[in-house]
Amino acid sequence: MTDHHPTETPAPAPASDTVPASDTAPASDTERLARAALTRILEPGDEQAGHALRTHGATRLLALLRDPREPPLPGTGPRRLAGWRHRARTTAPEADLDRITRLGGRFLVPGDPDWPTQLDDLGATRPIGLWIRGPAPLRTWALRSVALVGARACTPYGAHTAAELATGLSRHGWVVVSGAAYGIDGAAHRGALAAGGATAAVLASGVDTPYPRGHAGLLDRIGHQGLLIGELPPGSHPTPSRFILRNRVIAALTRGTVVVEARHRSGSLVTARAATRLGRHTMGVPGPVTSALSAGVHELLRDGATLVTDADEVVELVGAIGDLAPARRGPVLPRDLLDPAAAQVLEALPVHPPAPTAEIARRAGTGPDEALARLYELHALGHAERDGDGWRLTNTGKPVSNVRRGGP
Repeated sequence: MTDHHPTETPAPAPASDTVPASDTAPASDTERLARAALTRILEPGDEQAGHALRTHGATRLLALLRDPREPPLPGTGPRRLAGWRHRARTTAPEADLDRITRLGGRFLVPGDPDWPTQLDDLGATRPIGLWIRGPAPLRTWALRSVALVGARACTPYGAHTAAELATGLSRHGWVVVSGAAYGIDGAAHRGALAAGGATAAVLASGVDTPYPRGHAGLLDRIGHQGLLIGELPPGSHPTPSRFILRNRVIAALTRGTVVVEARHRSGSLVTARAATRLGRHTMGVPGPVTSALSAGVHELLRDGATLVTDADEVVELVGAIGDLAPARRGPVLPRDLLDPAAAQVLEALPVHPPAPTAEIARRAGTGPDEALARLYELHALGHAERDGDGWRLTNTGKPVSNVRRGGP
């Protein structure tokens, strides 16, 4: 999302293995409790832990980690396993679930009706579960959502563009998803809220831990009107790696990702490239070629991302068939409404000195009679004037008002 970390962690490819059958059935209380515990034991996006979870299931994996007599997990180093087992002995998932309930939130796991199944594309790095605050249904919101991401230290141009995009998407009925950071993220959330639209923030911390602190009010508003989403249990604090890893969730959850401003090696580019690998739409808003904050976006565009400049163009890409952006063109001038023969004679008219009809006909490639008829038409429309025995363009160049094709 933002520039919290200088290096890119490779984004996961779509899962090649199938989703375990247990994930498609409603989760039992035991399964939910085990997954809540594992969100405090395992780091988000840990592929090795994800493979172990798929192999053993949440309940069995938690039991393996809590019993030191169990053999080590294949492929897991002793240091990592020791850390997992230490946290497994001290975690209290009942307290975490009670805390999220008191906050008016909930804990979603695979198999829940509100679980967004597009997250299954993350394969072994799919979230263990999601801690949620906010009244909205995540699954249906995610089906019509777009991520707006970009630089934390953005320019006024970037902040304005992000807010305008978010406002436009909201008016089209799309949910704006971002990461609640300073800069582009905050502008996107505020733009959606200002339009009375829907917005969701995916956090690298617990949903009760406002970060950055300066966005505490914004996050509280999103939690009441939209959705706060996190992989970490209540009370958890962000780390640099957690910011990068949460970006895969933003990419997988939404229909497409728009990058407004980003430097080279920005965390926002991680989100965009994860979106590409997951088969989502990747879009970029161009900026000045002299701006380092647009260099990463321009790199994305060279690599095949789609250039967009407003919400209509985003919706045309991510929306249903028929959601077309309006045609882009300059202002319509009165001369644009002339039929081809009249336009040809207009092009042949001199400014000064005036030319006889025969000369204008020769320049226009037509006969004198046809040229004379068109000259009188152009005269009536205010484009041409008679000067002695010749014709020339009007002095002012201003045509008469209310011009229509075929006559005054």
